[in-house]
Formats: sequence, structure tokens, C-alpha cells
Amino acid sequence: MEPWVIGLASGLSTLTDGSERYRFLVYPGEGDWLAQYLSGPAGLVEAADGPPANDRGSRVRGRVGAALPWLRALWRLAGRGRALRGAGARAGALPPPEGTLEAMGARLVHFPFQSGTSTPLPTIYQPWDLQHRHLPEFFSPSTIRWREETYRALCANATLIVTASRWTKRDVIGAYGVPPERIAVVNVPPPLSAYQPLPDDRLPEVAARLGLPSRFLLYPAQAWPHKNHLRLVAAVGRLRERGLDVPVVSTGRISDTVAEIEREAARLGVPELIRFTGFVGPSDLDAVYRLAAGLVFPSLFEGWGLPIVEAFASGVPVACSNVTSLPDLAGDAAIVFEPTDVDAIAAAMEILWTDEARRDELVRRGRARVARLTWPSTARRLRAHYRRILGSALTDDDRAILAQEEPI
Repeated sequence: MEPWVIGLASGLSTLTDGSERYRFLVYPGEGDWLAQYLSGPAGLVEAADGPPANDRGSRVRGRVGAALPWLRALWRLAGRGRALRGAGARAGALPPPEGTLEAMGARLVHFPFQSGTSTPLPTIYQPWDLQHRHLPEFFSPSTIRWREETYRALCANATLIVTASRWTKRDVIGAYGVPPERIAVVNVPPPLSAYQPLPDDRLPEVAARLGLPSRFLLYPAQAWPHKNHLRLVAAVGRLRERGLDVPVVSTGRISDTVAEIEREAARLGVPELIRFTGFVGPSDLDAVYRLAAGLVFPSLFEGWGLPIVEAFASGVPVACSNVTSLPDLAGDAAIVFEPTDVDAIAAAMEILWTDEARRDELVRRGRARVARLTWPSTARRLRAHYRRILGSALTDDDRAILAQEEPI
């Protein structure tokens, strides 16, 4: 979730017309990745010490929490979460408060990830998806238990729940019986818009360093089982059988499942058409999108789908799954397909690869669909909710924002 934190930081930094302050807390010496996106009312705070002993070596990315006026990370959370999983936490068990938030003078805490802690302060909780309830085969029993207990407890404790899409809002309501008025939808802009783009003359250097083909389709996704890489590889093999070679580049941290995917590509005779780059930083990711001929997104489950809005903003045509939140997100700006149907994936890829007129139309529609999604507007929407929860005076703009639910 590093892109979400970067975008949130950049958006809150633009809110210079209010008196609020926002602070992100990181482990000591590990804030450089975020500091460059913070300015004005938003800043960085380092924790007093490092991660817990059982979390040494972990990075801060993905563990940032938020507070208003002190927007900060709950830096002990990851280690305690693992301890809870290992011990088989009882329902409703959450890491206890340590008093740090209260001592800092925080008035509201925003947990922008699927973890959190107990606190007497007002909280906003942000569950990105409830995938474990829909695809339990991809999770161990202990992880399912931890997710279910933690998510349910955080939803019950939250003053407000924020979801990225209406689909996820409905899912949370159905799963945990949350009244609809306690959930606000806040659509997420393309993180790429918060990054500093590379000059065009640097693109060949990025392509050479990452070993990118001269033309390729992009799938920016770590190889988790629900990302469906094996069927994507099968679709590449199906296209080769029909005489069409379509290279696919996948970004994201290299995990044990990558070897399995590469073995399958070799078995199907297409090993040279599948390229895993490993983790790609913000500037390089922007370059990879600009170099891609299209985005193929065969995921089996998404609460939002950041790569789709990133592709829309980058002028990259999209083909994606027709499941969960993705059809609503894509609208008429993408080719949609059934992600368990290899022939359907292959057909969508062929259109992206060969049909220039369709590609141009998808690019036009994608840019129009994402135009309203900006980080400053998202930050203003969140600030309106912060102010409402705190009982602060609302501006006319705040009231107009709160009266309108996000369209996706």
C-alpha cells in the first residue's frame, strides 16, 4: 500500500487553507521514501525506537497509520499482529493502546490499512477488501481467523469506516452488519500522479535496466495466488499456438510463487515471453507504464484496482477481470473478461495487441474516466470527514462534499 500512503501524503500537503496538521510516523531512519511527498501542513515523525524484536528487518512500507492532527504510523502493530495470529487471538482482540497517540495530542486516528489498534480516540478504519471471506482457499486457517477477528473488531470500534469503492462498502455491510451511514466511500486516484515523472529521454535507460521487451503488455502485481498469473501465462501460450507472441511484464516483489509461474511458462514453451522485474520504485513504475502497449489485469479479487486507474491516467489501454469492484471501476473504458476463462483472457490480450482503433478508443475513455480523481480532491474529502467526526466547523465545500457519495 506504499502508493496509497504516497498519494495521501501529497494530497494532504496541499490543504493549506485549514488549521489542521497531519503527521506520518515511521521507523527511525526509514522515512526517506515518504518525506519527499510531504510539505505544508503534512510532515514526518520518527518513532522513538525501531520495530519490535520479532519484526526486525521489516520495512515501514505498508504499516503507516494516520492521525488528525498527528497523522502517524502504529509502529508496533505488525509485530503484535503476528503474535496475535500465532496465539490464536480471541474475537475482538486488538493490540492495546500504548498512550503514544494521546501523549502527542492527537485528536483523531486514521488507520489507512487493514490493521489497527485499540484507542480511546475517534478512529477511521479502512478495510481494503474482505478477500478471505470469498477466496478462503488462498489463506491459512490462522490468517483467516486473524483477519476475521481483527477486521470485525476494528469495524465495530471505528467512528467511521472508509472503503475505496461502493462494491467494498456493500461487502462490509453484508459481512459485519455495519449500518450504511457508518461507511463512506472514498475513491482512490492514480498514485502515479503524485510521483515525479522521468523525462522522456530517460525511458530507454529504464527499459534496458529492467530488461523490458521492445513492446509488451503490463501486469503490475505481486504473484499472490488471487492475481491469477498462471492463467495469464496459459493465455500467452494459447496466443502463441495461434501464431501471436505477446510478451508480458509483471512488476512486484519476487516471491516463492514466481518460480512456479516461470516453470509453467517453460512447460508451455513461452518462457521468454514472461518477465518478472521485481519491486519497481515510483519513478521507474511511471516509466514502465509509459512504455507499455497495454495493461492486462486478470485478478480474481480486488477492492479497488490501483493499476487500472494508473493505466487510465498514463494513456494505456486496459483489459481487466469482470469480478468484484473491477467492472464498476472500468466502466466502458476497458475490455472486461471472465478471469477463469483462459480463452477469454487471450482474446482480450489479442485486441489490446492488434486493434489500434480499439486501443485509441479505450485510451480516450480511460483518460476521461479518471480525470476527476485527484489527490487534492481526495484529501479534501477525507478532511471533510475528519472535521465532521471532530465536530469542527464545516465550510460550504465540506458540506457539499459530504452530501455526495463517490460514484464508483
